[in-house]
Amino acid sequence: METKILSEHYDKPSFKTLKGYKELSGYEDLAKALKMDPKKIIEDVKAAGLRGRGGAGFPTGVKWGFLPDNGEPRYLLCNADEGEPGTFKDRLMMEAAPHQLIEGMIISAFAIGSKKSYIYIRGEYNSCIRSMTKALEEAYADGLLGKNIMGSGFDHDMDVYVGAGAYICGEETAMISSLEGLKGQPKLKPPFPAIEGYLKKPTIVNNVESLAAVKYIIRDGVEGYRKYGTEKSAGTKLFSVSGNVTKPGNYEIPLGMSMKELIMDIAGGMKPGRKLKAVIPGGSSTPILTAEEALKVNMDYESMAELGTFLGSGAVIVIDDSNCMVDLLGVLMHFYHHESCGQCTPCREGTGWLNKLVHSILKGEAKMKDLELINGISNHMMGKTICALSDAAAMPALSFLKKFRDEFEYYIKEGRSKVKGVSYAEVNH
Repeated sequence: METKILSEHYDKPSFKTLKGYKELSGYEDLAKALKMDPKKIIEDVKAAGLRGRGGAGFPTGVKWGFLPDNGEPRYLLCNADEGEPGTFKDRLMMEAAPHQLIEGMIISAFAIGSKKSYIYIRGEYNSCIRSMTKALEEAYADGLLGKNIMGSGFDHDMDVYVGAGAYICGEETAMISSLEGLKGQPKLKPPFPAIEGYLKKPTIVNNVESLAAVKYIIRDGVEGYRKYGTEKSAGTKLFSVSGNVTKPGNYEIPLGMSMKELIMDIAGGMKPGRKLKAVIPGGSSTPILTAEEALKVNMDYESMAELGTFLGSGAVIVIDDSNCMVDLLGVLMHFYHHESCGQCTPCREGTGWLNKLVHSILKGEAKMKDLELINGISNHMMGKTICALSDAAAMPALSFLKKFRDEFEYYIKEGRSKVKGVSYAEVNH
């Protein structure tokens, strides 16, 4: 069943206002945190086992610990770019609970000694931009931001920064480039942002859900937070379930729950008359799982790794037996080719070739040897670029072909979908 920690009050319209948020204990954890030693907060976040909720799953407290003690200004950036296909949890959090994010960010900023933070929001998220902007105005008016917050002597300013709709800016160094007014392209690492980030100063970049979760570590303590989840995947997490289920939506569950329970029970199972065929477990960039794999895996970082895939951003895309895998891969390859920033040759050219090859199958123009060409190009893209977008395109291509090769071979031989019985041209005439 669901375990609502972050999302406990998301169904209450008043929770998005400062008045309603405070009526439900809002900002009490900030008051508690401001009386703590900042180093103790960092140690508690480490001990609680909070891992980044944006996709990489890197331990949040460990990342904070990388900041150099060099006396330079430090920046905190909230990654609210959320461009991964299938992911829509951060949008819910900013619309339903903007003050929850702000409180988590102020606590985090206090812990790392940052006097300035930015919330970088995806350009298409107009409702989130309005919600967060209004909440910041309320927080400033109430003295929760600015000088001497709650009489603690801690000063902190926070702003919303709006992206321009580029998927690549979800990558932390591309986000920093964009925030600096430069072209939204990733930077070489090292140096990592914690050493040299925004304006070449020490910078921490965390996801919306990661920062919001910090307040509950303060509220419940390390043991209270670890009450849910597994030893290596602690706490609860929001999962965006979409696709061929009867109840798509965002669900908060303890990490470690079985995917079968999430899909078949909480999300209502498959639509009438349909069978589970496959699941993309963590956003469109993660290797796909067959139905058999999906029904035995648990929703935690380690279990996914054992099957060669990732928990990622928590976007669970459910696919039933009415879907053609060649069609689906065509959609994904078009997306990654379109969103490549073009900086690295293997990505710029590789995503283009993958898109052309998959669509040549759909158009009835491919030969059987093209399947090996897709594999070869994908393997040459993996790990060869500044950021992971190249890998994000290659991993679905490799996994779709490995696990559903029969559908690709049938399409090449017969010129039509094995599942739908029609060609791409007939569907898109």
